[in-house]
Amino acid sequence: MNKLPEKPPQIRGENVSQLLAEIQQDPELGKQVVDYNNRYLAWDDLRYRISDPEKRLAVWGVMKLLRAMRYEHVSFASLGLKYSTTPEIQRSLHIFDQYLSGTIQIHNKALRLEKSYIVNSFMEEAIASSILEGAVTTRKAAKEMLKKGIKPRNKSEQMVINNYEAMRSILQRKDEPLTPEFILDIHRIVTKDTLDDAAVGRFRETNEIEVVDPATGVVYHTPPDHTKTPELIKEICWFANTDDEDAGTFIHPIIKGIILHFLIGYIHPFEDGNGRTARSIFYWYVLSRGYWLFEHMPISRVILRSKKGYALAYLHTEYDEMDLTYFIKYNIRCIEEARKDLITYIERKQSEQNATKAIIRTIKKVNQRQADILRQMMEHSDEYFTIREIERTHAVVYQTARADLLRLTELGYLKKEKRGREFMFIFNEKCDLWKQGGVSS
Repeated sequence: MNKLPEKPPQIRGENVSQLLAEIQQDPELGKQVVDYNNRYLAWDDLRYRISDPEKRLAVWGVMKLLRAMRYEHVSFASLGLKYSTTPEIQRSLHIFDQYLSGTIQIHNKALRLEKSYIVNSFMEEAIASSILEGAVTTRKAAKEMLKKGIKPRNKSEQMVINNYEAMRSILQRKDEPLTPEFILDIHRIVTKDTLDDAAVGRFRETNEIEVVDPATGVVYHTPPDHTKTPELIKEICWFANTDDEDAGTFIHPIIKGIILHFLIGYIHPFEDGNGRTARSIFYWYVLSRGYWLFEHMPISRVILRSKKGYALAYLHTEYDEMDLTYFIKYNIRCIEEARKDLITYIERKQSEQNATKAIIRTIKKVNQRQADILRQMMEHSDEYFTIREIERTHAVVYQTARADLLRLTELGYLKKEKRGREFMFIFNEKCDLWKQGGVSS
């Protein structure tokens, strides 16, 4: 962004009756109020749609009045957070409840996702989250590094590896409560070898930290005083761990996860790595609440497509009296897009599973995992694969990956070559697999 969005005007109570009268006198304005409020436009968006300053203020004033009547207040006393569940948000949450915590079904058939799919998703999330924070790399290069276990050559590549390890860590720790030590551990993982040791896994001890657009120098956000950080983090943990019954209200788990994401980003408890930590904590929360399909949804990849929208969602929330609806709405849309990407991905995987089954029927001497490895190498018949790469992409131990590759080599479907100090494997195009029934090229 070249400049910050315009902050909304403050609506005084004594002006509300006058604003309502203006709306009542103009039916078209009344329709705009309903439409714009359902879409939950920010003031910055509204001012481009209504050129007349008085009419614009009247519409905004009534929109704010209607919003105030629907606000849900968040039990986070120090910031005065609130939000509204718009029809769009409610509809999306219903879809998420249906599809993100149960059985995956495509064309009325249940589909079981393999561990390798989780690994692939975590890779995509790690790469996108790193690029969001300034890592200079390509998806192809970063993915190859992760698959082959190549040591990072620079800070950007180290960032990708760190984010990948953070995703693996939160999956293992999804049943743990959130604590300040937990948050520090996640930060320690995402910033390993990318920050000065004094700042890794430690809350910031300075106020000389701002969220700045690196391209323009525009200051997006100045975090709260660093002396408040420990108490704010304790409040975040209480908020995450407290059941809704105890808090006296109900917040949908996905909305609560999004609020946690916002809070880490807003409080900015670290010198660097706040965004990566915030997105990791979001994943931890939704996974801890049973929305297991988030394991397969790299949301940062969607956010990367709309970086400006991500920044604006933070700013509109902060500018408009800490109304979280803007941030929630943006993230809900990202989750919905990621869900659709997942469906497309699953349909492709179904086709791959059918190809794997065809290989099993044809060879009859391999198990499903070995058939899947063979299918993968057939699809990339011009590429060499290492044992480490198969270990990572198929979520098995080194010995199992080695045994699988040697078995396929023994059967004549792969070729083994020594490159430097390690063996490389490639699909053997001279094998007779193509001639055997059930497998087509």
